[in-house]
Amino acid sequence: MKKHSLSVILITKNEADRVEPCLKSVADIADEIIILDSGSTDGTVTICQKYTSNIEITDWPGFGKQKQRALNKASCDWVLSIDADEALDETMQQALSNLLAQEHIDETAFTLPWGVTLYGKTLKYGRSARSVLRLFKRDGAKYTLDEVHETVIPSAGKTGKLAGLLLHYTHRDYGHGLHKAGQYAWLGAQKYHRKGKKSHGLALALLRGMWTFFHIYILRRGFMDGSVGFIVAMTYAQVNFNKYVGLWLLEKKC
Repeated sequence: MKKHSLSVILITKNEADRVEPCLKSVADIADEIIILDSGSTDGTVTICQKYTSNIEITDWPGFGKQKQRALNKASCDWVLSIDADEALDETMQQALSNLLAQEHIDETAFTLPWGVTLYGKTLKYGRSARSVLRLFKRDGAKYTLDEVHETVIPSAGKTGKLAGLLLHYTHRDYGHGLHKAGQYAWLGAQKYHRKGKKSHGLALALLRGMWTFFHIYILRRGFMDGSVGFIVAMTYAQVNFNKYVGLWLLEKKC
């Protein structure tokens, strides 16, 4: 028997080709599913309507502000924030159900191990060798209002880790991956510029890119994921390089 209620929050735009696996993975666990869509034109909303009527069409203020809007609409004890390109695997679905059935939960938040899935392979190392904070008690939690790479700030308390994998189908194909990488790099540059962070020149931008590759491919053992692990490490290295180049250009007002 469930002892704690769960709100699932999701922001969407043109995710008709992959939002349904996401919703299927949480449909039997969630007490409410809240979706904020920022103008989909591909049938995303129609698919979402099969799982919830709590859908709002909004403008796009940036990732942090949009997720905070969704959080403001949640009413349950706990909140699971999930992206349209993600899904809970069966182990994590069961772990979440078991957690909500506990009489008392000591933690105020949980990280979910990421299973980055690209080109038919679920990676075990590199960018997958980490967990993301996505499950938290609603009371006292809030999002940073960053344009990109927003984070949730849970209420004070212990943070646990949920068993299983949060599968992350990070992009549809290589072209989509390149587009997404460029978008995130530019948004990151704008975010850093707004916060007053300095680039310290193009040479440091290059070193940051090289460090990113070393961190993902060597320290996090991305090489164990074969050729896809190499592609991922190179992609993130390029994103970090481009982000600081963008910041440098913003400083120069170019």
